[in-house]
Amino acid sequence: MSTIVRDNQAIQVKYANLLVNYCLGVKRGDKVYITASALAEPLIREVVKAVYIAGGIPVLNVELNGLGDLALKHAEADQLGWENPMKKYIMENFDCYLVIRAPYEKGDDEKEPEDAEKFKILQQAQKETNQIYWNRIGNGSMRRGLCQYPTKAAAADAELSLEEYEHFVYQSCYLYDEDPVAKWLEVRKKQQVYVDYLNKVEFVQYKGPNIDISFSVKGRTWINSDGRANMPSGEVFSAPVEDSVNGKVYFSYRGLYMGKDVEGVSLEVKDGEVINWNAEKGKDVLDKVFAIPGARHWGEVAIGTNYNIQRTTRNILFDEKIGGSIHMAVGQSYKQCGGKNESSVHWDMITDMKNGGEIWADGVKIYENGLFLI
Repeated sequence: MSTIVRDNQAIQVKYANLLVNYCLGVKRGDKVYITASALAEPLIREVVKAVYIAGGIPVLNVELNGLGDLALKHAEADQLGWENPMKKYIMENFDCYLVIRAPYEKGDDEKEPEDAEKFKILQQAQKETNQIYWNRIGNGSMRRGLCQYPTKAAAADAELSLEEYEHFVYQSCYLYDEDPVAKWLEVRKKQQVYVDYLNKVEFVQYKGPNIDISFSVKGRTWINSDGRANMPSGEVFSAPVEDSVNGKVYFSYRGLYMGKDVEGVSLEVKDGEVINWNAEKGKDVLDKVFAIPGARHWGEVAIGTNYNIQRTTRNILFDEKIGGSIHMAVGQSYKQCGGKNESSVHWDMITDMKNGGEIWADGVKIYENGLFLI
């Protein structure tokens, strides 16, 4: 048992140093906002220590079990519509923002469906603060990081044991490598080749079984996602020209949104707008989401490149990075890509490209069966 504890502590130290020094690049005087559940205490302790060593100022928001669900259960419209000035201040003034996902297991009373109207009010109340966040990560004035601490709830979502899930998370982040930073620098170099190529093209088409959708990226920027914002990462992404998306797409990988499984999503798109939608499971979630302003337009197009991830886990942080997949997000655009769509929604949907998938750029096939050809 003592060996396991020591090994786990060593992993947490390695993880914290990767997050603080590589992902966020904390410098002396940086104000660092860290939010996590209490279940992530071993990682939180090492992150706070690493922030202090780097000369930063850590500020913690530790979430308790079930607390976040109480508003949707018990608050009235005027309470839900209140904007938190402390959160707004943090988004306006802090240098770094780290989110450590560490979900609790939900009891039966916590698995009730959310009230759609209350959810819309809550989303609207957060709109201004969310736009400050998007603007600041877009212009680079705030560095943000998102990561996962393994918990029983997340393992259950992934249909893995806790031990299996821990291995999955740490392997996805290259934490078993002797030098994880060196590995992520390799990822950066490799992906930069793809980004440099894509930033010279104007028109992109995703083709494959049940998918034929095209879009313009003229004047938009493809970004190399190399672990400095999400950990793990492994993708290249951009924002399509808003009215240029046309075609049909089927998302073969299951997803989780608003706490509900959504599977087999089919979308028809005309001039940038989703005009028809269906799902083999969870269509009611699509109906609710597409009633939210901006959610029927597109915010992101992307290609997953992390081949250490080869299965879904009901967690978009990992699922969208699956090596050999593409994903597209409805809703909020990434402003650093030049995107203009605004919404309280940013929902990534993923499809496998390893069996007959192709990507064409300005008439040239650059990707086939889950691999780049460039």
